[in-house]
Formats: sequence, C-alpha cells, structure tokens
Amino acid sequence: MPGDIQEKGFLMGRDKRYLTITFGCQANEFDTEVLAGILESLGYRPATDPVEADIIVINTCAVRRKPEEKVAALLGRLRTLKESKEDLVIAVGGCMVQQPAVAADLARRFRFVNLFFGTHALPRFPQLLRQAIGNGRPLIDIDENGDCREGLPVRRSSSFHAWVPVIYGCNNFCSYCIVPYVRGRERSRPFDEIIREVRSLAGEGYLEITLLGQNVNSYGHDLGEGRDFAALLGELDRIEGLSRIRFLTSHPKDLSPRLIEVMRSGNKICEHLHLPAQAGSNRILERMNRRYTREHYLELVENLKEAIPDIALTTDLMVGFPGETEEDFRQTLALLDEARFDQAFTFIYSLRSGTQAAELKKEEIPAGEKRERLRRLARRQNEISLEINRLLVGKTVELLVEGKSKNNPEMQSGRTRTNKLVHFAAAEDMTGKLVEVEITAAYTWYLTGKLVNKVPGTKLTK
Repeated sequence: MPGDIQEKGFLMGRDKRYLTITFGCQANEFDTEVLAGILESLGYRPATDPVEADIIVINTCAVRRKPEEKVAALLGRLRTLKESKEDLVIAVGGCMVQQPAVAADLARRFRFVNLFFGTHALPRFPQLLRQAIGNGRPLIDIDENGDCREGLPVRRSSSFHAWVPVIYGCNNFCSYCIVPYVRGRERSRPFDEIIREVRSLAGEGYLEITLLGQNVNSYGHDLGEGRDFAALLGELDRIEGLSRIRFLTSHPKDLSPRLIEVMRSGNKICEHLHLPAQAGSNRILERMNRRYTREHYLELVENLKEAIPDIALTTDLMVGFPGETEEDFRQTLALLDEARFDQAFTFIYSLRSGTQAAELKKEEIPAGEKRERLRRLARRQNEISLEINRLLVGKTVELLVEGKSKNNPEMQSGRTRTNKLVHFAAAEDMTGKLVEVEITAAYTWYLTGKLVNKVPGTKLTK
C-alpha cells in the first residue's frame, strides 16, 4: 500500500504529525487503528495534542445522540485552531457521517473541515485525503461500494491486546438501531484469513485478542462454508502463544448450544459474555424487533451458568423506548434479579431518524420519567454488581496488566478473565504481563488486590 500512496516520489505526510480522536464502540476503535496505520504509511507521525498536529481525524458514532453532540462541540472548538493554522487538515469519518443528511448538515455547518468520509471509505482514505487537501471546500465520500479491508495497515494501540474484526455490518434491523444503515449488511471475513492474522499476532507476542462484530454469532452464515462462529472460536483456541480470547457482541437469538459448549471446553476463551438484553418485557422486545422473548433470554442465562459456573455476564439495557409502560419497565428491573448480571450498561432510548422506532415518536416517554427509570435501574444493578464482586474477596485471580491506574498513578490496573477491573500496587511496571493478585477489597465498578505472583506459577523474586 505505501507504494500506492506516494506522490511524486515523496510521502504525503513526511515530517508531519497526525492526531486521531475516537467516539463510540470497539469497532470504531479498530477503525481508528486502521486510519492511524494508513497515516503512518503516508509518512505521518503521531501527535500528542491538536496544537502540534498537521492533520486531525475524528471517528464518529451514531448509536446515540450524546456522541453526536460531542462531535459537534469538538468541531466548534477546532474552528479557532483551524483559523490560526490554515494548513491544518481536519477529516471527520465514521457512522455519523455515513448518514447522507447528517453529512450534508455537517459540511454546511463546518465548512472548514476538509474531508467527510463514511464507514466504507477506509480503503479509499489515502486518495480522498490527497483530493481534500487544498480543495477549498469539504469533500464528502459516503459511497457504500468497495469496502474491502484485507491488507490495510494497522497501527495497534497496544502491544499485548489486539482487536480482530471477524464480521462487518448487521442484518438484524432492531427497530431503534441505525447500525445496519451506516455499517451495511453482514460480511464475514474469510475463515483462514482470521486464523492467519491471529496466529501472526500471537507470534508477535500478543497475549489477548478480542473478536469484533455487531453480531459475532452470525459469523460465517454468508460464506456458505459450514464453518460458524463456534468453529472459529474452537480453531483460535488451539493457537500457541495466545493466552486469552474475548469477543463482542453476541445477539441472544443466535447464541447456540454449540457455542456455549466451545466456551466451556476452551482453554483460552475467557469466562465472560456480553449478551445485550435491551429490555425485560416481551411487549417491548417485540416492538424492538429483537426476535427473542424474556423466557428464552433467561433460559440462555441458565444454560451458560450451568455450563460455565464462574462466567461473568454483562448486558445492555434501554429505558424509555416509545410506549414503555411502568409495568414494562418493572419487568426490565426484575430481569436484573433473575439474571444477576455482573454489570449492565444502562442508557436512555435515543430517537434515530430513519429507523422503524422513529415512527413511534408520538409514544415518546417524558424525559424526566426516562431519567428516573434510568436511576432506578442503575441503582439496583449497582447493588447486584457489588454483591457479586464481594464474593471475590480473598480469592486469587489472574490479571492481564493494562498499565497504571487512570485515577491513581501509584497503582497498576489489570483485568481478570471475567473482565473485572483490578487495581494493585507493584514495585515494577507490569504492563502487558500476566500476574496473580489476591483480592483484598470489592467495590461496585472495580476491585483492589495484593500482588502474589509475577507470572502464574512463578514466585516473585525479591
């Protein structure tokens, strides 16, 4: 690729710096790693802040209203920087831009932005950037064609954990969700290509990978090869050098008994599953077009806990979907006590233009009522999370250390196989290492512990 993006024998970004800013999910984080890889192939080097950057690339999210508001506020702040630094290039991409009306509105409001590009434009980014520089007005590319990503450079943000997409797009069309419209239909990556990539990452010293997809459980259905996500997980579990395998996200309607069995029998597949429930009311689930019932969801939870007793379950729950009654909400609240989630990501419904649920605007729940329901839901889940975390006090757990604690630089932080965040003290930097820690205290969102072993099975040297 670098040979294709040289201009007159020189790299476009020679002696120049880039800054990336990401909003949204893990898929967006990976897309930003690809954008960083492309920019470094062009000759750019990383910048630490907007002032020293020659190009700023913003990767946007469209799932909820708040990230969109943050992007608009950020662009408003960058306007002043652009006025003082005319050669600064600003590019805005991602899910927010993939919506034609939104892209046109952004281009009208922020004429100083050089490039707006959608989710399918990553392979074309070098050419788009070249066209946008000095163009005089915003260039917009939201074409859905040519989304072939294999072989694109990646500048990974970690040396021990890697994101690995396995399937792009979504076919589910949940009535509240914009993702199928901005990410397109499901496209599974070739089975053997994923295996080669993960084997290569393990050879480079990566200990943990997270497989990504809007619905990883749909992997392989479009390939017609008879190899599904369970088969992929089983094959990846046999790769030497790898310690941990995670995956996001699973749709309950496609969680098969075979996948549960592969999770149970795998050595490297982490005992954690994120299984978005969204609601506990069958009436609301049907309106959301989730295609499963409360009873089926709870049966999956029971099967998972029976097969993998130590599994940690996390979920997404929405309040305030149009037409949600107090009784509907109470059923969602009750789901917490029945499923006993380790953690729930709770949020208020956001109307997304173009989705089926947008047609239910007349049944919108008052904002104050939605906020109160969110408080009640979060309060009960926090109680359950603390109860579950307290069961770990006194136990020794394995952590993959991520680095210094964000809130206390004297402490280091890591995650258990069940994705619990643990803070502990250590005399030396343990980043990227597997360690054993005895849990000494439990809180709602994290645990604290005492370092036991530097590497599982190896005593610490004094």
